[in-house]
Amino acid sequence: MPSFDITSEVDLVALKNAVEVANRKITNRYDFKGTDARVEQSDKLMTLFGDSDFQLDQMKAILLPEMTSKKVDVRCLEYGDLQKVGGNKVKQEVKVRVGIDQELSKTIVRMLKDSKLKVQASIQGEAVRVTGAKRDILQEAIALVKKEVTDFPVQFGNFRE
Repeated sequence: MPSFDITSEVDLVALKNAVEVANRKITNRYDFKGTDARVEQSDKLMTLFGDSDFQLDQMKAILLPEMTSKKVDVRCLEYGDLQKVGGNKVKQEVKVRVGIDQELSKTIVRMLKDSKLKVQASIQGEAVRVTGAKRDILQEAIALVKKEVTDFPVQFGNFRE
């Protein structure tokens, strides 16, 4: 039976390149001269450091287009709270969400069951496997998931006949 997997992956190399380019742009900008503005990345966590929350917003305005140009979907970012660091400096942690969490997986499975398409969906770790009798039905399932899930980046892969 044909099947495919619904996953959510982020190209960490492209993300690292986007962070490096954004850091270069931040150090070259005149309004950031003499400040401690920078973006640090460790695996799936980015930390933005700045002198004020306005400066953090300016840094995001530099970082997000760089990520988009490197084909990194910005919907995978989860912003933490602003934290005061010594003096009047602030920082913000940004988590990069990889994999589909259990809540979204259950939502996708329920959506496919309620759609009356003749497919079976099962949760397999951080992915959802969808199995059906025909390729056309699977393509309808892909179209349904693309239409309904708009707030989180999902990819469709591992298509098997």
